[in-house]
Amino acid sequence: MRPIRRRQKRSLSAFLLLSFVLICLGASAIYYVFIRVPQLTQQQFGPPAPSLSLFQRITYSIQLLINENDLVNPVEVPGKEVNFRIETGETAAIVANQLNRAGLIRNAETFRVYLVYAGLDTHLQAGDYQLNSGASPLEIAQKLQDATPEKVTFVILPGWRAEEIAASLPTSGLSISPEDFMAAARSTPFGIPLNQPSADIKSMEGFFFPDAYQVPRNTSLDQLIQIILKNFDLQVIDEIRQGFAHQGLTLLQGVTLASIVQKEAVVEDEQPIIASVFLNRLKKEMKLDSDPTVQYALGFNSSQHTWWTNPLSAADLQIDSPYNTYLYAGLPSGPISNPGLSALQAVAFPAETPYFYFRAKCDGSGTHNFAVTLEEQMQNACP
Repeated sequence: MRPIRRRQKRSLSAFLLLSFVLICLGASAIYYVFIRVPQLTQQQFGPPAPSLSLFQRITYSIQLLINENDLVNPVEVPGKEVNFRIETGETAAIVANQLNRAGLIRNAETFRVYLVYAGLDTHLQAGDYQLNSGASPLEIAQKLQDATPEKVTFVILPGWRAEEIAASLPTSGLSISPEDFMAAARSTPFGIPLNQPSADIKSMEGFFFPDAYQVPRNTSLDQLIQIILKNFDLQVIDEIRQGFAHQGLTLLQGVTLASIVQKEAVVEDEQPIIASVFLNRLKKEMKLDSDPTVQYALGFNSSQHTWWTNPLSAADLQIDSPYNTYLYAGLPSGPISNPGLSALQAVAFPAETPYFYFRAKCDGSGTHNFAVTLEEQMQNACP
């Protein structure tokens, strides 16, 4: 009987040992699945969304850890810029599949699981994005939470004066105050030689080249002005500057006259003719008699809510200002607006005409009648 008892004792010990091992393995598995896996996932991908159930947290955590490389590594290095759009109402699954087809992520299902795990699936913003295939899917997921573009388009229209440019800043997407812009606008251009530095350039009025500028949203005031002045240098080529010189004008004088032409001409095709009228008057030492120069001198008209008072009264024409070309001969002391390229070219290469006068036609077309003599000018008056 003793051998049987020994065998029974050994069997019982083996059973207990096996049970202990299984319990330990089970406890380890439970610990790893329910505690360690979620911890590792949270360390790598952040906390899970509070709305997830325990089962979802565990299954999503396992999926994310298994496919970790598909989330932390970009599709290609270096990457390329890709325009991407999310339409209103598109689900995380649809967006993930579109990103995959666009070559921005490798694994659409893993990306969808991450969005749900992180709670980002309900915060995808409809809109247009500029994404980079060199960014990791985790970075792309964060970008899709904000449809605000990284770049903004800052527009300067031909004929705007500095104050009008400043007034557009609050709605431009740039964090530049109108007051700071105007303080800079009244200073001498800095950092840009304008190809031929001139001591008579006292402010940047006239040198804010009209264009649509694509700039980063975080562009500073100094950076913005540098960008605009560089564009002036690029657009106002040597040929134009030589054209100014041929007309007997410095760079500042050429820009000043172009700023007047810009405001006088409603129809662009008339700019070279209007430029010729003013150049003819300058050669004869006649006053320019330009309404926009008076409008500039008057400043903001609070009753009309404009910087360009219209119509001008007889009293307006008597305002004592170096910009009033009804009182003072020659060019005003500086530009009255920021002229576009066509106005600058019109001054550099004006039409050859005998005209000394022009006035608006009476048909509302915005075009003008031109005259050689004052008598002809009077005859062109509206009835």
